[in-house]
Amino acid sequence: MKPINLNHARKEKERANKKARADVNAVKHGRTKAERLLVTTKSEQARARLDQLKFDDE
Repeated sequence: MKPINLNHARKEKERANKKARADVNAVKHGRTKAERLLVTTKSEQARARLDQLKFDDE
C-alpha cells in the first residue's frame, strides 16, 4: 500500500467542499455568464434604439 500525504488529502477535501458550496450558491443566487451577457446586450440595443428615435428641438 502506498503512503499518502495527509496535508495533501486534507487540502483536496477542503477544495472539494468549497467547490460544492460555491456551486450551490451559484445556483441559488447567481445567473450564468450567458444570462448576464444577454441582459447587457438587450439593454444596449434598447438604448441605441432610443438614441436613434430621438430628435432635437434646436
